[in-house]
Amino acid sequence: MSQHLPTAPYRGTRDFLPGEMSVRQQVFHRLYEVIERFGFVRYDGPILESAEIYEAKSGREIADLQLYTLTDRGGRRLALRPEMTPSVARMIAANANKLQFPVRWYCHVNCHRYERPQRGRVREHWQINVDTFGSDSANVEIEIFELIHEMMSAVGATRDMYVLRANDRILLEGILTGIVGVPAGRLKDVSSLIDRWEKYPREQLAEDGAGMGLSDEQFGRLEASLKAGEEILGDLPAEVIERSQLAKILQSPARDLVTFDPLIVRAFEYYTSTVFEVFDRDPANNRSLFGGGRYSDLVGLFSDKRIPGFGFGMGDVTLFDFLDTHGLLPKPRPEADVAVIPTDESLYEAARTVAGQLRQAGHRTTVPLEPRKLGKELGRADKAGASAVVIVGPEDWSAGNVVVRHLVTGEQQTVNVPSLPDTIRDLLA
Repeated sequence: MSQHLPTAPYRGTRDFLPGEMSVRQQVFHRLYEVIERFGFVRYDGPILESAEIYEAKSGREIADLQLYTLTDRGGRRLALRPEMTPSVARMIAANANKLQFPVRWYCHVNCHRYERPQRGRVREHWQINVDTFGSDSANVEIEIFELIHEMMSAVGATRDMYVLRANDRILLEGILTGIVGVPAGRLKDVSSLIDRWEKYPREQLAEDGAGMGLSDEQFGRLEASLKAGEEILGDLPAEVIERSQLAKILQSPARDLVTFDPLIVRAFEYYTSTVFEVFDRDPANNRSLFGGGRYSDLVGLFSDKRIPGFGFGMGDVTLFDFLDTHGLLPKPRPEADVAVIPTDESLYEAARTVAGQLRQAGHRTTVPLEPRKLGKELGRADKAGASAVVIVGPEDWSAGNVVVRHLVTGEQQTVNVPSLPDTIRDLLA
């Protein structure tokens, strides 16, 4: 007896059957429409890149633990992309002389990370990336924040379901050095401590802080600063506030777009000022959904030109967990709107002619591939979600007619073939 290969996908990856793909396509289509209404244009790039670009800027967790790498026959060390930002920075640098800055770009790509699969984390995910390149203005942040709220609204979310929490590494550095008293050489360590502040008990955080050289008094100042929220900004020097785009937003009419939160750090190496994350407010799914930030020098990996960027990546796993938690997932679309059924094998050509007319009119239409009894085909069309069937019989066809049956009400009528597309349009409406 031969042994068959396994049917399960590689651990951490997923199969999407047609019903699931229908739901995904509906959600993504709504998001694309919103993004493009803001003037962003779509691009794409290779799934294989030099491993070096991720090791340089994606952060140690990805570079050391999560990168899928391979060596090609020419001895070049490559990686399956774990994220898109380094790739788009490379593309911007390569084409900078042709572009009219600022530019608004977006993509929807699959990314690969060797992670321990769990809720919210898989090894292959699909991510919408949205970035603006070529401007230092706070208007860039404001526009992206507006876009995010529009995207969330497009999938049915209301503002009470999620919160956009933002920080600025310029402000955070000012808090740590000027208020807490952290030496410059310890900023990165203490930032990593803050990044896990909500995940560990206070005792563990205090112990870790002591290991980084924080005294009890410094840890107390750090704890108080993080709890103070936006009020802590009043204790920072004016020159620090002036350097921060986020501080400008918080002092403007756009402040309602975002909530200042010094706990938002984000681990990626390339962020230089504003960082943010969108969180689900529901206790059943109380986690970060997606995030991003500003990077002033990422393109500098590939070019001497300084081209600042700001953007975010929205992964499909956490997004669909959010939609599921809040009952916002759309229903799968039916396989077809209309099924054209010939009652005799000799009428297949006629059925294909009728189906062609309906397809030209924009209706998703199927014709049976094998002859079956009418009752079985009616049942099949109903299970496929069709709203109507067109029955092509010999006597009706010879008279230039077909029978249209509404599968929901059971009503049917004889229709002249030239008027069939209009009849189906009205019936589906």
